[in-house]
Amino acid sequence: MREIQVAEITDTVAKLCLEANYFLPEDVLDALKSARENEEAPRARKVLDMILKNSEIAKEKQIALCQDTGTTVLFLDLGQEIHLVGGDLTEALADGVRQGYKTGFLRNSLVNQPFSARTNTGDNTPPIVHTEIVPGDHLTITILPKGGGCENMSRLAILRPGDGKKGVVDFTLRTIEESGGNPCPPLIVGVGIGGTAEHVMYLAKRSLLRKVGQHNADPEVADLEEELLERINASGIGPQAWGGRSTALAVNVETHPTHITSLPVGVNLQCHSARLKTVTL
Repeated sequence: MREIQVAEITDTVAKLCLEANYFLPEDVLDALKSARENEEAPRARKVLDMILKNSEIAKEKQIALCQDTGTTVLFLDLGQEIHLVGGDLTEALADGVRQGYKTGFLRNSLVNQPFSARTNTGDNTPPIVHTEIVPGDHLTITILPKGGGCENMSRLAILRPGDGKKGVVDFTLRTIEESGGNPCPPLIVGVGIGGTAEHVMYLAKRSLLRKVGQHNADPEVADLEEELLERINASGIGPQAWGGRSTALAVNVETHPTHITSLPVGVNLQCHSARLKTVTL
């Protein structure tokens, strides 16, 4: 049994908060550059140029890529042979977020009493935490600072089983079209299919952790990803809804067995500021 001090987890999360908000992942940068090369619409090319320039400035000056530094979503893959010692894991994660957002002068965006007073928590806590127990003695922490503009465009539908693939495609395309420029395209589109109402939304969000261009291992699902990407980019929405062919950089689909009477579908969108960082302890 391997022991990990929760203080190490706090320090790691604090660093992840900074690095995720300052530096776009290389796969996202490469996809944006490729979109710029293949884009034909002049205004869309100009928008992509500004997005790429923004990423350079953020990296050079180590400042936030976007003023909306988001809800801090943490994914933990916790090895079953790990023993966490020295404190409470939940508080250790929150303290890491608290320290990271304070050190980096990152905007605090969370509010208590969401349907009434909406009082800012003052330190961007508590984070949203998803934990999966996995084999081994390592802890992998992934941070996803999720901006409000793209998160607000999330959609859930419980389709009829007979709606099938066409129903999934139509619902996803309708979500993109109704979102327009709100989620700040070009997007990474996360789609969950199956499971239950709450699990399908988790699948959609977890799919955003996959690298751009990395397809689902199931060939049928990979074909669906390709079809959705092609049709989304044929919508003409384009970067920041200025028109063009670069509405999405990738579509990532995850599936789970579901009940015989159900076909849950969840869509979770990630903006062009696709901030993501992973560390394994």
